[in-house]
Amino acid sequence: MVTLSSADVEKLFSGAPQYFARSQGYGTGAPHPSVAFPWDEDLRIRDLTDHTQIEDEAWGCVTAVPRLIQRDPLSATTPSGKRRPHFKVKTQERPNMLSMQGLEKGTMGYQAALELSVADALQEEQYGFDSLGSKSTVVVEQRQRLVTSKDGLRHMDDATVMEQLLRCEERYQGTDSEKQLNAHDLYNDLFTKVLYTPTKVIDYNDPRSLSVQIHALVKVLATSNAWIDFSRVEWRIRLGQVLWGFPLDDELDDGSSINEGLDDQDRSEERYWLLLQILLACELLLRLDAITEGDEFGGANLKASEVHRFEKEASLSVKWSLLLARTWLDNITVSKTEAPSSGMSTPKGWLTSLTSRMSLKHEHMHGSHHIDHTQHLHHGHTEYQYAIQGRFVERQIFGLTQFARKLRWPEVEEYITRVSMNAPIIAQATPISSPLPTSDTARSSYFGGDKKPAGLQRNPSRRPRIGAALHFSGWLSKSFVSGLVLPGEALSHFLMSTLLENDQEAMERLGPMANLCGGFVYNGKSFWSTACVVGRVLAAGRGSAECMGWISTDVSPEGFGDGWLNVDVKDIADDIAKIGKKARLWGKLAIERESDVLGDADSSNILPADFIIPHENNHPEPPPSNIRIDLKSLDLYSAVDSLQSTPVFEEPETPFSDFTQASNLQTHQASIAFTMTYDGVQGEQTLNLSLARDVYFVTAHPCAASSYVKYFKSPTSPTIQHIDLGSQDWNAKATAPAHITGHPLHKYYTYKPVHLLDLLKRPEITLEELLNIDQPIATTNSTSFTSKGPRILVIDCITGFAPPSSPEMAMLSRMSSISSSFGLSPTATQLQLPMPPRDVVDRPATAASAGSKISRIDPPSPDSKMKLPTRRRQFGSDLEILVRALCAERGWNAIISRRKRGCLACAIREAGALGWKVVIRVE
Repeated sequence: MVTLSSADVEKLFSGAPQYFARSQGYGTGAPHPSVAFPWDEDLRIRDLTDHTQIEDEAWGCVTAVPRLIQRDPLSATTPSGKRRPHFKVKTQERPNMLSMQGLEKGTMGYQAALELSVADALQEEQYGFDSLGSKSTVVVEQRQRLVTSKDGLRHMDDATVMEQLLRCEERYQGTDSEKQLNAHDLYNDLFTKVLYTPTKVIDYNDPRSLSVQIHALVKVLATSNAWIDFSRVEWRIRLGQVLWGFPLDDELDDGSSINEGLDDQDRSEERYWLLLQILLACELLLRLDAITEGDEFGGANLKASEVHRFEKEASLSVKWSLLLARTWLDNITVSKTEAPSSGMSTPKGWLTSLTSRMSLKHEHMHGSHHIDHTQHLHHGHTEYQYAIQGRFVERQIFGLTQFARKLRWPEVEEYITRVSMNAPIIAQATPISSPLPTSDTARSSYFGGDKKPAGLQRNPSRRPRIGAALHFSGWLSKSFVSGLVLPGEALSHFLMSTLLENDQEAMERLGPMANLCGGFVYNGKSFWSTACVVGRVLAAGRGSAECMGWISTDVSPEGFGDGWLNVDVKDIADDIAKIGKKARLWGKLAIERESDVLGDADSSNILPADFIIPHENNHPEPPPSNIRIDLKSLDLYSAVDSLQSTPVFEEPETPFSDFTQASNLQTHQASIAFTMTYDGVQGEQTLNLSLARDVYFVTAHPCAASSYVKYFKSPTSPTIQHIDLGSQDWNAKATAPAHITGHPLHKYYTYKPVHLLDLLKRPEITLEELLNIDQPIATTNSTSFTSKGPRILVIDCITGFAPPSSPEMAMLSRMSSISSSFGLSPTATQLQLPMPPRDVVDRPATAASAGSKISRIDPPSPDSKMKLPTRRRQFGSDLEILVRALCAERGWNAIISRRKRGCLACAIREAGALGWKVVIRVE
């Protein structure tokens, strides 16, 4: 048998995704997972993705990575202006938020699946930052050193900070002529108003160069225990709370030890230090942009040694401060007006938290006296008021309405009309100091239980927890409408909070306490965060919708009216054991080796017989036909039917418990009931599956069947006997029906197909027992192969199942960068070759025709390949909910492989890359 050359292998696996994990350089943390098509130049193949694209510009802040936005033609866009080179910060959120939105609803992509175990949310809390108000002694002392050091911070009152922020904005937003920044002018401005002149000469050739300024700014921003570290997820969410929140009215429970502070006076100092941090980061970013732009056009640039020094000195916290600076300069504008002569404070309006002066008292290291920053005004002249406001309120409001549309919010068009009409009021006129209808300055906390002591290690669970107090014009809404949103999961929380805070009826019916990582029932529908396994399972149903981390469905829990829900699930022990430094992602070589298209073979000795075309329907006995699955109910019940449920937020009895009684959210366990019928069985069978474990699902990466290859195999052997890599004779007579078979699978990969009915009949069997009951699918008689047990379980959800009872499917579409050759178009359910034989019946592609010893499996013609639209039909069924519920009951993370989007071989290899053991094969 002739061996395959490297060129043959490239043709054989044309259109097959290959899985990688590579380090991105010094200080970038865990390796970066990626999927590539290294042997394809066709952009239609190289652009295939396993996740959706961002569909509105207001949602672009969800990720720090470069992305394409598929804009609605009617959307309000950001004024583009002239594009300039800018500095790219080498950091990003983990997991990647684009990859968190898989093509299949309720799933994620390959990258996010690997990054979950090294997620930003798993970091320990920032030491000393356990309050939104006064900080611990170590933080106070570090800040004292900064303001008393000879090469540290100059004294600046709050007005000076705001004046410098206004100046940074003018420089950043200026025209080309205005942006020709002189390094010496920048030096004078920085070291006369913000920092003290460096005591050590950094650059003898040009002591006032941009590199000297950058070094000084990085040194200050990299000071430990002085600044908020926005690489911590909890502080990305609380950014707006520091700027716009008020104690007791803006509470947030995210499982951290951070308390809300005593009062607004207690928070004013932290608001000052946050603005100062933003100012320093903006100053640094302006200089980095100037060097990037100069380098682009042949101007001043950094030496290699200076670049290396910057990468070494710029800590992760500094890089996230730079991301914050970019977000601020892109989305926030500072206004300056004269204060009223009466001296009375003007009420704070929507997005204008700083219209009244911020009082900052700071105790210096030397001496016990206090300096009141409000006494250091501009030479005693007229006092000014400074306000911050979002630049693109219209864009953000449109993003909110799109979110409501895609989630099919009740009476959505009326809601959109109301919000659009109120946009000017939302943006400007609503005073931030307006008391809540239920607000009481003496009332107890919504989440009155004591928080865990600061400094404790974070719970290693990958399951987030966010509880928030909502009220009209709250800080959560302000964060979204202003556009001041950092990359990561915060956007999904802000979107739903803004949606609710601007729907008076929903607020009245749901109450003020929100469980943003759980779900709620409203107006006959249920809405679930994708952080909750119930949402991830129900998302597989027909008619469900997903948008930016939230699921809506017509399936509501039995016996529950409008209100918030919290569901208790167990973590998967193996997942918890492999987080942080033990995560799968650190095993770069194992990831690539266990997903290699050639398996463990020697690349110089590859034979056609080393491969098979895998199938999910290779069962010892044929399954019954006309199987129908119907979902009957979603049921929530107290744990072990105990008389006392456990509230999601522990709350002791207080004199003000009446105010918080409604927020005592009970925790339940969830199960889903189904009925099943099939030919040969009388009556219905009832199935009840418990959503007991926190499992995740991944969309199998799309692939495109190679148009270069024809396979020839014998009916007596599962292996490929011959591969024709050169023939393009589309007029040749075919001996088997024309099917797209996908890619071959090397014999290194062992798998076991199991029909879903067989799994349902064995409720107690474990995954390991299932894999070891019988031998794996044999591809050769080689002893080395047959002695190896199967590694992947393939659940067949195709063979024998009847189509959904209603052929009509909702037309809500999710967007992919491109549909693969396995995708569906609205008018065609299967890609066909140009000249399929007319006299053969539809049967498995590997079957031999009568009288033929060798069957041929033809590829798709190049002309018929990938002529598909980018929108795909809505998938989903009760069957798919059932198989996900089964995985949730048994604790199996699973890859969802849709037959007409990708081949089984590529899904099995992806399972090898992830280290997962279950592939669900659906139609």
